[in-house]
Amino acid sequence: MRAPVTTAVAIAIGLIILLGYFVPVPPLQAIRVILLGWSVTLAGVLLLIGVLNLIGVYWRRFMRGKPADYYSPYLIAAFLITLAAGLWLGPGSSQFQRVVSAIQAPIEASLLGVLAISLSIASLRLLRTRKNLMMIVFTFSVALFLLMGSGFLSGLSESIPLFDSLLAALNRLPLAGIRGILLGVALGSLVTGLRILLGVDRPYSG
Repeated sequence: MRAPVTTAVAIAIGLIILLGYFVPVPPLQAIRVILLGWSVTLAGVLLLIGVLNLIGVYWRRFMRGKPADYYSPYLIAAFLITLAAGLWLGPGSSQFQRVVSAIQAPIEASLLGVLAISLSIASLRLLRTRKNLMMIVFTFSVALFLLMGSGFLSGLSESIPLFDSLLAALNRLPLAGIRGILLGVALGSLVTGLRILLGVDRPYSG
């Protein structure tokens, strides 16, 4: 076994944190809180290192002087302004959160709009090459939910009986799909955690 000490420490820490959730022993729960605090701190440091690495990459692109690289200085300036405002006002400031939300919400909405159009075009292109049942269902679902989200069908609820109930039932289908995806992610995380606890997978040993 490569790196047996690292494997033993990782398995022991994982078992301590897992037992701290189910066994009501105060010393065990105190150790679990300390270990989780360390992990959160390390995750924050890793995130900061990743952000600094990203800024370094864009700074090197900017210093090379490529004429097509227009966005690197804007990204660096936006990062520095946001960092300075967050350090000055604090992340809990209502003014800082309002400004960030006013910038982030339109960007997320535009990205979701582009994603919806891209999925629609991709489904139409795939339907030309792969005319099977699943592609037809996918294309019909994309067209239906785009039509429902546009608001054009809201006026038909007054003239057609039980139309509101049908729309409500159709709107629950994406929620069921999201719950299925989350359930699959949870089961995959559980299996991955068990494999690490049993020593089958050792991503920490390099």
